[in-house]
Amino acid sequence: MNKKIKKKEVLNYFIEALKIYKVWTFTAWSRTEERFARTSLGSAWLGLSNLLSIALLSIIYGTVFKVENFKNYVVYIGLGLVLWSSLSSSIGSSPNILIQNEIKIKNTNTNIFFYPLEEWCFQLHNFLQSFLIVFLTLIFFNKAILINFLINSSLPLFNFFVFMFWFPFLICLLGVRYRDLYQLIPILLQLTFLISPILYVKENLGKLIWIVNLNPVYLIISQLRDSIIGTEVNYLNFLYVFFLNIIGLIISLFYFRKIKDLIPFLL
Repeated sequence: MNKKIKKKEVLNYFIEALKIYKVWTFTAWSRTEERFARTSLGSAWLGLSNLLSIALLSIIYGTVFKVENFKNYVVYIGLGLVLWSSLSSSIGSSPNILIQNEIKIKNTNTNIFFYPLEEWCFQLHNFLQSFLIVFLTLIFFNKAILINFLINSSLPLFNFFVFMFWFPFLICLLGVRYRDLYQLIPILLQLTFLISPILYVKENLGKLIWIVNLNPVYLIISQLRDSIIGTEVNYLNFLYVFFLNIIGLIISLFYFRKIKDLIPFLL
């Protein structure tokens, strides 16, 4: 397998993995079905669990922060939580993607990109099913978010999807070499959540608001959330994040090229 990889550019190798999309989309969907096998509501639990969290946290933090417009706050916190839940789940599972498939990688000639793409597709399935239920519920609190989503959210949503692939993919590659990442990532995610304006507005950070601009996970979430809510719609910022995503994707592909021959030996 390694000899075949050496003869190809990484980009061509990646394109080959994309061509077998029917396979990794099918296996990703099968994982979702297996996860909720023998449940009455099936994958609807993804959205319902988020709705329960949104309802509880909206009441608690709405009271703590003494919000003036509770309906707008429910939409704000609801979108923030469902987007955070998807990204954190994607990032949290990433260090172990290749490690879990060690036997397959060592004993088959399957394109290594297959496993990150399958995980990405699995996370997308979870996100779309959860987001749809939450979004339809939030429309009852603010009907304008439907129009805002249709008009403003195409590029932020694209950025969200691209980031959901390359960032976990890079961590997954690093996780092969540095096994401590599997223990470190959950801690970093918890700290990131606490310092991210998910449950509160960023103005509450006061002089520490500069931290927000150094948090790539929050930037991805905030741009999509703001485009849906209809505040701070800045298309230049969307393009800025788009180019950052492209750079991140290129870096992850170059790092893959650097360690691709070592992956079977590091697992």
